[in-house]
Amino acid sequence: METEKKMQTQVELTDSDLSEQIKAVTKDSHVRAENTELMLAYQRGNVSLTQYKLLLCSLYEIYQALEEALDNNSNHPSVAPIYFPLELARLESVERDLEHFYGQDWREKIVVPAATKIYAHRLRQIGKDNPEYLVAHAYTRYLGDLSGGQVLGRITQKSLGLKGGEGLSFFSFPGVSSPNLFKQLYRSRMNSIELEEEERKGMLEEAVRAFELNIQVFDDLQKMVSVTERESEIMHTTTRNRCTRHTSTHSKLADGEKVTARSLQIQTSLVNASPLFRMVLGICVALATVGMGIYAF
Repeated sequence: METEKKMQTQVELTDSDLSEQIKAVTKDSHVRAENTELMLAYQRGNVSLTQYKLLLCSLYEIYQALEEALDNNSNHPSVAPIYFPLELARLESVERDLEHFYGQDWREKIVVPAATKIYAHRLRQIGKDNPEYLVAHAYTRYLGDLSGGQVLGRITQKSLGLKGGEGLSFFSFPGVSSPNLFKQLYRSRMNSIELEEEERKGMLEEAVRAFELNIQVFDDLQKMVSVTERESEIMHTTTRNRCTRHTSTHSKLADGEKVTARSLQIQTSLVNASPLFRMVLGICVALATVGMGIYAF
């Protein structure tokens, strides 16, 4: 009986933990996020370069907004316990990857969908108005990246044939020696945050919103990928057709030159055939000249 009471107490304590409550309320959203077309491509191990580059562009916008808001609120009582810039910050890593793929002027080349801008705007908004809500977004993004980072990094490397870790900095957490132990530390820090009932309710709602914003970003990114790859295919087809037409025209010109050469060769052969032929040809020319003179007269 006592054992059952202890187990019940443990369950009640666990259920009251903020990290467990966020996990519970976002369960359905988590499944939906994993079943977006972009994430399914990762699960199939079939990621295109276009998908990855556009994903990096959006991650840059998202982490720029998130980490700016976290930095500005690092002393806030709800943010301070989960503020780990040395271990978790992703912005510089994403910048290195973008420079690898787009070059030094990558800032002028990156494009993001509307959903990404909406997500970044939300992060900046709560950074000013409700800093405690940043905990929900930091938990969703950082622990998600930390949990799947190694696996997704290997899939990306294999799919794109990347060597030496170039273009894969985003998936690397050099400041975290043990992801599992760090996640335990992070969750315990989250659970130590003191929240009023309304604040906790608002944070749980924000956690669901965080997943929904990510799902919208994934969906919009896939639409951009489809458009970009379709435009690339059209451009490739147009170029190929132009090359085909150029080759055909060149071939026709070459055939024409061959016919002309053969004609000239025949004419030359006839002229050089015999003195009799040259004499007849001369008489014909003379008669034609006389005839033209009479006509003109």
